[in-house]
Amino acid sequence: MALPPSTANWHWKNKNVTRWGTEWFEHELVTISVKGDNENEVVSVSKVTEVDGDVELGQRKSKLITIYDCKIVLNWTGTANDGTEVNGSLTIPEVSHEVTLDGLSDYTYIWSLSTDTSPAVEALFNLAKSRLPVALEAKFAEFPTAIIDTHGKDLTISGEPSRVGTPAPATASLLAPASSSSPAPVQPKKADPKKINTKVVTVEATFQAPADDLFTLLTDEKRIPIWTRAPAQLLLLTAASSKQSIPQAGSGYSLFGGGVKGKYISLTPSRAIVQTWSLQSPTWPEGHSATLTTTLEQSSDSTKITFSLDGVPTGMEDEIKRNIEGY
Repeated sequence: MALPPSTANWHWKNKNVTRWGTEWFEHELVTISVKGDNENEVVSVSKVTEVDGDVELGQRKSKLITIYDCKIVLNWTGTANDGTEVNGSLTIPEVSHEVTLDGLSDYTYIWSLSTDTSPAVEALFNLAKSRLPVALEAKFAEFPTAIIDTHGKDLTISGEPSRVGTPAPATASLLAPASSSSPAPVQPKKADPKKINTKVVTVEATFQAPADDLFTLLTDEKRIPIWTRAPAQLLLLTAASSKQSIPQAGSGYSLFGGGVKGKYISLTPSRAIVQTWSLQSPTWPEGHSATLTTTLEQSSDSTKITFSLDGVPTGMEDEIKRNIEGY
């Protein structure tokens, strides 16, 4: 039996649109052209030679969310004020949701010049470096909207799709209690471990998505902000693993801008995650850690996730449970 629209739109859905995204960059970026202050100076993007990465559109709780991270390489050409044709290339290592919409870092531009240098050529090269990025970033800002306009109807059962990517960062967390409205700073409670009475809080949810997609959503540093609505940081064990965005057992993590911290105890892809969990809040006893066990059980058309948080201080159970259910 089909789910009603209000229920169907609530579940996590995902569509890979990488091929479309590559074609969008190839078509749109070559329309960019900038002029200099001197007569006849002009620089244009002549060709996109490489788009390497992934582009996806997800839906969670009726909101459409863009997920993309691409490396783009392009050729540029121009005419110097003495008539010399100037050519070069440009690499942008990261064009992503986090850079474009969340502003977590700045774009990086790696330039090269193919034409023999001269004062006129150098002036045009400087023009390219100063004005092309502005035009490129304006075009990059159109990309998330283009994804939603083109593919949103394939994920949304009914109603108008959201025009945002990741929701704006907020202090609320997956398991964190609401922050106090009092402006006065309050120090975390110092606790004697022997005197802490704790409970286990368990919440179950079913999603219309494969277990491997949900596992990645819960553990990939680049995707965690989709549901936390705030930056995440993985503290990996070795420098060699620093390029990865998936954690390992023993590696630390920080979620919700530092609101929750802990370490991964074990990770079984597509099946289970066990991690220590410590809330950085005045209401959470200082130095106390709970253990969060997340299990995923996939059926033919859905995946059941069970969150079990063992070690919740007595009295906080209802608040913690409400926040888990809220996400």
